[in-house]
Amino acid sequence: MNRDHWSLIRSRWSAAEWRPQRVERDGGNRSMDMTWVTGRIAVGGGIWTAENMAMVARAGVSHILDMQIEFDDTPLAAPYNIIVKWTPTDDDFQPKPAELFERGVNFALQALDQEGTRLLVHCAAGVHRAPMMTLAILCSLSWNVKDAMRLIGTKRPVVDFADVYVRSVEKFLEQSARTVR
Repeated sequence: MNRDHWSLIRSRWSAAEWRPQRVERDGGNRSMDMTWVTGRIAVGGGIWTAENMAMVARAGVSHILDMQIEFDDTPLAAPYNIIVKWTPTDDDFQPKPAELFERGVNFALQALDQEGTRLLVHCAAGVHRAPMMTLAILCSLSWNVKDAMRLIGTKRPVVDFADVYVRSVEKFLEQSARTVR
């Protein structure tokens, strides 16, 4: 992401709203940007470091759906036996194909079918791509779009549901409903 993109994102919220949702403090200094939207599904920003991955593991995450194009979490997750599905997605405000959601939703549903698993869906900032995929996951679990958006936005106020991304999710849901019939 370029510098202007980050400036645009940060300018939309006050400093207090931009602070990561702290799930754990490590020595009082570090925390992982991760927000639980349900008891088993979290949305967050980039993990980036071994220390942050250790916090993710301590939070009980067993599966990661990594939406960022910037970095593949697989090597960081390996020591913790966390299963990663890297689904690199550009945050370009362009329509996203149904195949993207199909891959992510299938991974998430398979993970959540297993007892005791916890899923982290993340991108670099946890503002666009991860919330978009989490919306698709919740709707695939019978949530309606508006209620799922409200839940995600209430739990994680920094979320910005770009209209083009919401339309992409709705198109995926329409296509998957047609295939199920």
